[in-house]
Amino acid sequence: MSYDNTAKYLAELYPAEFAKWLLIPEPQEVTVLKTELSLEPIRADFVTFLQTTNRILHVEFQTLATSNPPIPLRILDYYVRLTRQYRKPVTQVVIFLQETSDLLAFTEEYTDEQTTHRYRVIRLWEQDSTFFLDNPALLPLAPLTRTDSPAALLSQVSQRVARISDRKEKQNIAGCTEIFAGLRFEKDLIHQFLREDIMQESVIYQDILQKGEQREAFRFLNRQLNRRFGEIDSSLIERIRVLSTEQLEVLGEAFLDFVSVDDLTNWLNHQPTNTQS
Repeated sequence: MSYDNTAKYLAELYPAEFAKWLLIPEPQEVTVLKTELSLEPIRADFVTFLQTTNRILHVEFQTLATSNPPIPLRILDYYVRLTRQYRKPVTQVVIFLQETSDLLAFTEEYTDEQTTHRYRVIRLWEQDSTFFLDNPALLPLAPLTRTDSPAALLSQVSQRVARISDRKEKQNIAGCTEIFAGLRFEKDLIHQFLREDIMQESVIYQDILQKGEQREAFRFLNRQLNRRFGEIDSSLIERIRVLSTEQLEVLGEAFLDFVSVDDLTNWLNHQPTNTQS
């Protein structure tokens, strides 16, 4: 399960609430910014860009502190690209979901001989749970916040979920909550407090499962294509990346008969346009 991507999904579902949490002063207008910052070494999978009237908010979610390129360098790279493209101040926040002692989770700047670039880091395990319990949009993150009693915290979370009157919203919040709780607690403990049927009915839960399957299918096929044809043009890779799971499965069978990259290009040219974001 992609915890980072679940956080991204939640932030894009409730952009105003995340912006209110992370920005001072509180923004009045917030929209999800769909950018073209997906080229290497940018890793766009678990990143959300929010746009307010006068500022860009870049939020990056991390389960692990290790990455390639390292987090501080990647944050600097985002900053330069965002500033160049939008000509607005940029606030950058890295949110660590899972407790770690790795020094990168406690690092808030990129430094080399000529450059120092600062950004903000939030370690959820240090945060006061009350703030998250009182906001439905942030409630799924509450199981990852500071606590001396895991059972008591999960009990509080389940009570807050139960109070959500809209059933669809309750399903979505419960689904995300179960996913995040899995980073910290045993499944049996989670199911003592969170109703499994409500969680699995969640649109977000189902969507994340489907996206996880799509990503795994893409990664597998990408490896196979590289073995067969060597390095493939990045524009073709991006066209493959947005194919549905079903299309990737069909391509996986078709590519066995491909003789050259031209066959791959011809196959892609005959596919319907995919509107997946």
